[in-house]
Amino acid sequence: MSTVARVTLLSLVLGLSACAVQPPAPQSSEPIPQQPGTSTPSTRYKSPQPTPQRPAPAAPQTSAHFAPPPGGNCHWDSKLGVYVLEDQTDTFYRQRTYYRWANGWSWSTARNGPWQDTDANGVPPGLSRQFGH
Repeated sequence: MSTVARVTLLSLVLGLSACAVQPPAPQSSEPIPQQPGTSTPSTRYKSPQPTPQRPAPAAPQTSAHFAPPPGGNCHWDSKLGVYVLEDQTDTFYRQRTYYRWANGWSWSTARNGPWQDTDANGVPPGLSRQFGH
């Protein structure tokens, strides 16, 4: 046998025998003392906590059946069954028509009029119930 083969075989035998002669780790029910400044395994492997974030501003609520008015600045009121315009008092929108309460009902196809008078029968039912006129 060549010298290289003998050295390799001897290294292999010694390396494997070192693994086989080690005694098993002691089995104890007592906890292993921790060194100061080290963490316990349960805290060492915890996933990082997410940083608190501000909630995103809520998207304006819309209707599944009616498109919002052009220009936005409104929200859907499911009780009234109309969009409520936020920049015009007592002004509402549904199905390409604006409705306004100003000591009586009026309607228009444009946000700023011209307004035509109508009665409670000419507005969506939620509006006539809410305003009781």
